[in-house]
Amino acid sequence: MTFETLFPPLAAIVGGYLLGSIPFGLLLTRAAGLGDVRNIGSGNIGATNVLRTGRKGLAAATLLLDAAKGAAAVLLARLIWPELALDPLAGLAAFIGHLYPVWLRFRGGKGVATLLGVVAALAWPIGLIAALVWVLALLLTRYSSAGGMAAAVSAPIAAAAMGRFGLAPLFAGLALLVLWRHRENIARLWRGTEPKVGRSKAA
Repeated sequence: MTFETLFPPLAAIVGGYLLGSIPFGLLLTRAAGLGDVRNIGSGNIGATNVLRTGRKGLAAATLLLDAAKGAAAVLLARLIWPELALDPLAGLAAFIGHLYPVWLRFRGGKGVATLLGVVAALAWPIGLIAALVWVLALLLTRYSSAGGMAAAVSAPIAAAAMGRFGLAPLFAGLALLVLWRHRENIARLWRGTEPKVGRSKAA
């Protein structure tokens, strides 16, 4: 192994992780003068918790930026090293960065928006399916957590159904991490105490 062969994958991992670890929800709420979003609701930095500030625009911006950073990691790796197929690795690193950002003592978000960005950049039809599943599940259940988990689980299923077997294991791994990050939500759903979108309890 030489430096020339090691540098591209290491750069894709480090760059993807640092990009994914940008806590847009925290930065946007602070910039808006709303303080630390981790001190309200669930304490999460994602769009659902930002929505609890009452600022729908900030929540939408958080959702879009969290998705965009996952997509950007994939697209940058594809642009810089087109012959090495490092884009899935960069996407995975960005996803991990969102879940466990070094800047926040490795306490980040739950990963749904970033997963959607990564999936869409790697295979846009699968990303579209996952996004539609997310919207449909959210509308039917009014549970943000249920929508996010349904979207995550749909990605590897759609990949396998569409013959993208090279991506299915990656998407399955991302989905499992999303489910792990939602373990408290799963417990509340089981108990019937999970708050629905628009209510103020922790989620």
